[in-house]
Amino acid sequence: MSNPADGRQRGARADAGAPDSVSSGDSLDETLNTVEHQISLFWRRSRSISQQLSRQVHPDMEPSAYGLLAVIRREGPIRLTDLAQNIGVGKPSVSRQIAFLESIGLVSKEADPLDGRAQSIRLTEKGEEKMHQVQDARRQDFRERLGEWPVEELQTLAEYMAKLNSIFDLDVIGKDAAATHRAGNASR
Repeated sequence: MSNPADGRQRGARADAGAPDSVSSGDSLDETLNTVEHQISLFWRRSRSISQQLSRQVHPDMEPSAYGLLAVIRREGPIRLTDLAQNIGVGKPSVSRQIAFLESIGLVSKEADPLDGRAQSIRLTEKGEEKMHQVQDARRQDFRERLGEWPVEELQTLAEYMAKLNSIFDLDVIGKDAAATHRAGNASR
């Protein structure tokens, strides 16, 4: 990983003699490139971890199904529509994953008490037990990796990650992806 100060020095050398507006723009671009790179790296590693965690729950489970289990565990019984909206994907994708989770006994569906026509999805006892085991192991891994960090730095990290997550509205991302998909199909 590069030292942030090195980037500032490279930027300063590259901008020598340039107007201030150009140097600040270049510095911003360099910084945004670094942020993008670090987020991409974090995302790839996160996907790898999700793959490992999902295999710990069930050998045939996809990482996206593990994510659904985590949401159901956190939110409690939840309708399919709300679950799909919560993670920002379409209902058909979630429905397919829920059918798989139901077939291996990790979730069950029941009549929604607020709307008898709808169903709520909840973890079964087996699903709760599996998620408890996996999430406890994951928490221990975080403790081992981040336990040496000062609590103030961990709080700052959590605040910045929450701020970053809040600017990426899943509805907007989903709509953009759907529009791109439609445009691609229209050009064929």
